[in-house]
Amino acid sequence: MSAPLMTPELVRLEVDPPGDKHAVIGMMADLISATGRADRDGLEAGLLKREESFATGMPGGFAIPHCRTEAVHEAALGFLRLSEPVDFGSADGPADLIIGIAAPAGTDDQHLKLLAQLSRALIRPEFLADLRAAKEPHEVSDLVMAVLEPAPEPAAVAAADTGTAAATAPAAQHDTDTAAPVLLAITSCPTGIAHTYMAAESLENAAKEKGIELHVETQGSGGITPFTEEQIAAASALIIAADVNISGRERFAGLPLVEHPVKRAISHGPQMLDEAIAAVSDPSARRVPSAAGGEGATESAGSGTHQSWPRRIQGAVMTGVSYMIPFVAAGGLLMALGFLIAGFDVAFVAQDVATSFSLTSLPGAQEYEGATGTMQTERAGLALYLGAVLFTLGNLGMGFLVAALSGYIAFGLAGRPGIAPGFIGGAVSVAVGAGFLGGLITGLLAGLVALWFTTLKPPRWLAGLMPVVIIPLLTTLVVGGLMLVFLGKPLASLMTALQDGLTGMSGSSAILLGVIIGLMMCLDLGGPVNKAAYLFATAGLSQGTEASFQIMAAVMAAGMVPPLAMALSTLVRRKLYSPVERENGTTAWLLGAAFITEGAIPFAAADPLRVIPSSMAGGAVTGALIMAIGVGSQAPHGGIFVAFAISPVWGFVVAILAGTLVSAALVTLLKELSSRRQGTIA
Repeated sequence: MSAPLMTPELVRLEVDPPGDKHAVIGMMADLISATGRADRDGLEAGLLKREESFATGMPGGFAIPHCRTEAVHEAALGFLRLSEPVDFGSADGPADLIIGIAAPAGTDDQHLKLLAQLSRALIRPEFLADLRAAKEPHEVSDLVMAVLEPAPEPAAVAAADTGTAAATAPAAQHDTDTAAPVLLAITSCPTGIAHTYMAAESLENAAKEKGIELHVETQGSGGITPFTEEQIAAASALIIAADVNISGRERFAGLPLVEHPVKRAISHGPQMLDEAIAAVSDPSARRVPSAAGGEGATESAGSGTHQSWPRRIQGAVMTGVSYMIPFVAAGGLLMALGFLIAGFDVAFVAQDVATSFSLTSLPGAQEYEGATGTMQTERAGLALYLGAVLFTLGNLGMGFLVAALSGYIAFGLAGRPGIAPGFIGGAVSVAVGAGFLGGLITGLLAGLVALWFTTLKPPRWLAGLMPVVIIPLLTTLVVGGLMLVFLGKPLASLMTALQDGLTGMSGSSAILLGVIIGLMMCLDLGGPVNKAAYLFATAGLSQGTEASFQIMAAVMAAGMVPPLAMALSTLVRRKLYSPVERENGTTAWLLGAAFITEGAIPFAAADPLRVIPSSMAGGAVTGALIMAIGVGSQAPHGGIFVAFAISPVWGFVVAILAGTLVSAALVTLLKELSSRRQGTIA
């Protein structure tokens, strides 16, 4: 039998905060791991990753750092009551109650339902007051466990456990003489553990106070109990409080829609209900598009119409990049393995060898037309055949690069109706020679055109054909026609000029490009600027030129510098860093070696004015050295673990070491000066 989720050993009262929220999260990881329920470093990393993507501070002065990770062996709840509140990102002030939720990656439904019950309880002011008034740790654990394992009388608990609840006032539910509006609400957050259910509880409480009939569908980790057909048929409006794509939007086509991030439902539940009531009688109110469907919803959840167009377009481009990366990674690494096994001249004969020979009929050395005339491949037999197979697979994968970029940019803007036009537009870009620049343009065009079509209100008999036939057909016609007739040739000329310029770079101009790449990779440590540089490099890999390989090497090497530099600094001058930062420094060695620039984010978040400039200086040095030495990488990711695809490896290592030393020295010096200045003032 498993232990209770919370015991007195998991409670600490009147704790002096050790620093900012990152330090408090480190203390929470210490508390939970001390009971043997989790590995400390893995739990802390999971909690910090969740915090970086979505601040967990809540109205009412509490925070709920939480995660699901394989580092957790047994589900646990930790509790810290701070003597001084710490900022956890809530708009209404810092938090003094910190409730840490640690869930195993394979958490069963029962545990998740219990955590949902706790999340709902945290919305109630009286429950928070009881937690603040508790004198002993066992009082806190008793309060929490009373919520998780209540006496089996109230029917409300059963309703909460299902994940779907109806908040009604008797008069509103049974008075048939009044046509009181019936509202539906869907709540969802990235992990589906806490905010999902807190938002549901807040909306339900507000509905009870206002006498409004409300049904809530929680799309969380505890499972989904969807609305019934009767509830949907009776509904007057839909509320979506979510930060991820919600499933099943097509069920609500035509309903007035109020959509906000999940946190707004927690802090402004009554206002969201008022907005939904107002939308019922407003003929110009936003409505659920008939073309929206499931995970391909017209708009990314949580963004809605409240996000500015520049941010929506930026988000769509990032969506395209994130979906494109697997194509680049698989294709690029397979091509690199093909070169490793069969030699670099396999590129000239790969397709013929892969399709004309077999394991029982191996090829001899093959002839091909090289720069100096007819030449023979360096290798033959099994090595040439296997290398050709790998290279062909990789080359085919890389052929989808531009189409995937374009298709998923369109998906990020318009949902499912944008995918086909985006992919076809990307294919047109490749056909006319516009490359990844064309892919960017066609992705944005396809997304915007498809999004416009989804706002139309077709007859009911036509609505079902819109997302799967009519919108893809018309959008493809518009975007493909524009590319072939008007945009293709100018974009192809621009792409050719760009490629020629990069290919012709040498000496100081190439070094300057390396400096710029290094600065971009380290400016926001995995953010949009970093991703823009990465996209530029990976898109160029499909050209197969020495210049494109060097740009890829500069991007990867510079991106490795920030975490490696912070790891070195924490090792050399441990007293300048908190215990949590020193632990992060240990992890940063591996993250940096694997080209995960985000490994430096915890340090930059705590001290951006020293960490980011130092990282940029080291990244610029590394980028410049890569270009000066002429290091090339045929692999788009992997860091030092894809050394077989990098040439010369010694130049790659030297450039990284130089940049790491520069960054580590600068950040250590700046922190040392700051520490001495503070000591003098004290």
